[in-house]
Amino acid sequence: MRLNLAAAALLFASSATAFTPAFHNVATFTPTRLAMSNSPDNGPPYSGPLSKPLLDRVNSPADMNNMDLSELKQLAHELRWEVLENVSKTGGHLSSSLGVIELTVALHYVFDMPEDDIVWDVSHQCYPHKILTGRRDKMPTLRQLGGISGFCKRSESVYDSFGAGHSTTSISAAQGMSVGKSMLNKRRNNNIAVIGDGAITGGMAYEAMNSAGYLRTRMIVVLNDNGQVSLPTGTQTAGGVVPASQLSAYTSNLLVSKPFQDFRSFAKNFNKLLPGDVQNLNKRIDEYARGMVSGGTLFEELGFYYVGPVDGHDLDNMVPILEKLRDSGDDKPVLLHIKTTKGYGYPPAEKASDRMHGVGKFNLGTGVQFKSKTPPVAPSLTSVFANALIEQATEDRSIVAITAAMPGGTGLDIFGKRFPKRTFDVGIAEQHAATFAAGMACEGLKPFCCIYSTFMQRAYDQVIHDIAIQKLPVRMILDRAGLVGNDGPTHHGGHDLAYMGTIPNLTICAPSDEVELRNMIATSAKFDEGPIVVRYPRGTGYGADILTELFGYEMDENGEVPLKGVELPIGKGRIIRGPGGLNANGSAAGRGKTRKDRVAILSFGTRLHESLVAAKEIEEEDSSLGVTVADARFMKPLDIDLVRELAKDNSVIVTIEEGTIGGFGDHVLHFLALDGALDKGELKIRPMVLPDVNIETATQFEQYEQAGLNSRHIKGTVLRLAEKIEVPVLQEDSFA
Repeated sequence: MRLNLAAAALLFASSATAFTPAFHNVATFTPTRLAMSNSPDNGPPYSGPLSKPLLDRVNSPADMNNMDLSELKQLAHELRWEVLENVSKTGGHLSSSLGVIELTVALHYVFDMPEDDIVWDVSHQCYPHKILTGRRDKMPTLRQLGGISGFCKRSESVYDSFGAGHSTTSISAAQGMSVGKSMLNKRRNNNIAVIGDGAITGGMAYEAMNSAGYLRTRMIVVLNDNGQVSLPTGTQTAGGVVPASQLSAYTSNLLVSKPFQDFRSFAKNFNKLLPGDVQNLNKRIDEYARGMVSGGTLFEELGFYYVGPVDGHDLDNMVPILEKLRDSGDDKPVLLHIKTTKGYGYPPAEKASDRMHGVGKFNLGTGVQFKSKTPPVAPSLTSVFANALIEQATEDRSIVAITAAMPGGTGLDIFGKRFPKRTFDVGIAEQHAATFAAGMACEGLKPFCCIYSTFMQRAYDQVIHDIAIQKLPVRMILDRAGLVGNDGPTHHGGHDLAYMGTIPNLTICAPSDEVELRNMIATSAKFDEGPIVVRYPRGTGYGADILTELFGYEMDENGEVPLKGVELPIGKGRIIRGPGGLNANGSAAGRGKTRKDRVAILSFGTRLHESLVAAKEIEEEDSSLGVTVADARFMKPLDIDLVRELAKDNSVIVTIEEGTIGGFGDHVLHFLALDGALDKGELKIRPMVLPDVNIETATQFEQYEQAGLNSRHIKGTVLRLAEKIEVPVLQEDSFA
């Protein structure tokens, strides 16, 4: 049941014998586990409760109001297994959700959402929150087409106070909510930001804390400290294998130097947030407590009242502590420092090197993830990049690599094993990563700054101001450039061509396949005239058969894909196939005899595969059409000779890219307009880009279908422009 203010005051003044101390040194701290059907010590198979009677009663957080602490503990146990059972069938972010089960229960028990606001930083840990806020029945649709998002999303539920997907935004958002409630004279003003020790390495968190302390904004920041700063933490880098953050070392030191606080010790130390008369009454108790729990911290210097460390899996202490913080009349911001274990309560997650952070479908009894029945015929583009960079770094000692807390996602965990002293993980700090790379370039190093396309958005000013204006040879490697699948709109990398394309002095290229990716890494390593961007999507290569049959590549002497990259001429594209096929003479075959029957598809990036498939299908369907397919390779500088040739020889040009409006197609269209190629009305051109909408969670193929970028869409566009199919006329009432 809830403790009211009077009860809290009574507890504050009561005898020490009323409480059971919970002072554990972090070095030996082992949280008490809720019982499983099989003890973790006994090993697999693991299984949960056969029924969930308490969770069955919860359709909204208000349904938890009358539960006592023993029931809350049982609810947490049922909730943990509800998360496990669902994610084992859908895949998703597992361990981060398992680590905050007790915190989620405590927050929803103590605070009254949606009137009170709880902001989850990144929000990949929001699955238990979603289950407790009326979306339990929708969990089987998690991260699927038409289903619920894997992140908090305001349009999905009134209980999602703030949408997220990127890190380090929660404190700013919660502060804004607090100021908004205050200025609008709202009755309640409780705002909680939950942020991890990884996300708090981002500079925006300190900007927000600096402001909150200065403005004395009423809010609670829950620092969820689980020692997992990067993905995965423990990658070999120049900083060793420790978490990539001095702040993580600092908070770890707090955990070692301070005992875990229980409610009794917290209450003694709570004096600074009580009214003045109570402060005077309890001054001597407060002085005693401040001596027992070591004094000022970084957070206190920023104007926060620091509470902690607290065992984040201990509801007995978390609930009353949160209740006292809720009922405090003081406007001073509070930082509650809790210690949790990522993947807590599920041994396979706790033991995994990445704590099973992001998983596919898996066997619940063993934790083993299911593998595809048809293994990929080629490695992922991320691993192709990593090995290509290793090849270049083996020959050039000046090559270094930088990541912003994503060594696994960018392939730098592979690079770090080979060159740990030349691998730099700067934490979740993309702005710093870009300027850090610029400084390295000033001294003659060749930095490869490897960041997801969606996260590079956060370093836009640094790319312009610190890199491009000074023409510093920083190599920016943008992984996940394009549609990413189940993570949805917060993680799509569709904007980089538009925002990078406006910057002078940048060279921008995109590989069509794994061979070209190796070539572009080799090219980047040799390019010292200025900054260069290489962008590629999430996915795998194509393998030897497709590269030979569809792309026309020659394999090595063993029939395998060449592993060594070659340097490419800057700003030069290539024609992959002419009318009639890869090596055919289109005119001799009766195709494209007149310009009217000749069309060109100009691809930038990995949509080249779909373009080649479409070209083949078009020619199979219409014997008169001749289709040329070209690979631009570079957006900046644009191969104007190639574009002019295509415009001269063809009546139709279709450009295609995996990016938003304002990217490659617009650069081509702009050039053709300025070059006069459109003046006589003899050339039709259509850019195929990502539509101007947020494409929601689905598989990558489903998202390409929604975007209209698969081969059938290219085929339809070409046939319409060539006037080989009729375009339906829309009636007026079609828009009603």
